[in-house]
Amino acid sequence: MKEQLEAIRKSALDAIGATGASAELEALRVKYLGKKGELTAVLKQMGSLSAELRPVMGQMANDVRASLEKAIETQSAVLAEKAMEARLALETVDVTIPGKTVEVGHKHPMYTALDEFNEIFINMGFEIMDGPEVEQADYNFTKLNTPDDHPAREWSDTFYLDEESRTLLRTQTSPMQIRAMETHGVPIRMISPGRVYRKDEVDATHSPMFHQIEGLVVDKGITMADLKGTLNAVIREIYGSGTKTRFRPHHFPFTEPSCEVDIQCHKCGGQGCPTCKGEGWIEVLGAGMVHPKVLRNCGIDPDEYSGFAFGFGLERMAMGRFKISDLRLIFENDVRFLEQF
Repeated sequence: MKEQLEAIRKSALDAIGATGASAELEALRVKYLGKKGELTAVLKQMGSLSAELRPVMGQMANDVRASLEKAIETQSAVLAEKAMEARLALETVDVTIPGKTVEVGHKHPMYTALDEFNEIFINMGFEIMDGPEVEQADYNFTKLNTPDDHPAREWSDTFYLDEESRTLLRTQTSPMQIRAMETHGVPIRMISPGRVYRKDEVDATHSPMFHQIEGLVVDKGITMADLKGTLNAVIREIYGSGTKTRFRPHHFPFTEPSCEVDIQCHKCGGQGCPTCKGEGWIEVLGAGMVHPKVLRNCGIDPDEYSGFAFGFGLERMAMGRFKISDLRLIFENDVRFLEQF
């Protein structure tokens, strides 16, 4: 038995000293000191010893157990220290290394243009009004003097939300002009920026979802000269004093007379290019004097009051403002494009 105990002591101490992980150390503790361990198995033989040898072997067994427990405790401390050193080496921070630059985002170029427009109109005394994107057909068409048989009211041109065609995704922010006249009263000077939806094919200057800034002025003595002066002032404030504009006669059911306004193409300077489709000009807005029937629909006497209305396509204005050649770039969220602004 003495030889067994010495053999257990030697093999256990060698194994404990060679362990490199806490799990291995725990496995050795169980192997030698556990209930079914080697030292316990030897102690179970104590009953077969004579009365003289029993206390001697018992003392030796206790010495072996104590030496193994001490070795395990010592090796456990060594492994814990090594683990801490490894963790500190892994998590070491070199305080002399320059910190990482935290990149801060910025406004989308289209919203930069929108903020500039809002500021210009606010400085001119306009009020900003917001309205619903899901609109009633009465406000989107009927009260704007758009008859039932008008092409804009066809299912092929407008996103309707129900079979009765009473609700739709607004095709313009003009409904806010009606709501403003009904609730605000006259005189009024307002703009309404926001998203609008039409079934347009996507190309360099068209999108089925885009942004508009619709404006309205109603007061006594408002004329077409006021309209042209206001729009020219806004356009030149955005693009510079030398910007060339062109007013063309047009027809809108809610204005009479009506016009479309073009600016000379920023890409080719009027020579013709893919951006302006070879025309040298880019249409940026429609405008006109508010139709008397529209005023009357809102409870305003057209014999006493007159007004003008206009609508900008914000994306096209942003294209001119930042010299963007293709409207689709505005919606693609390509970071390489957006980082330029």
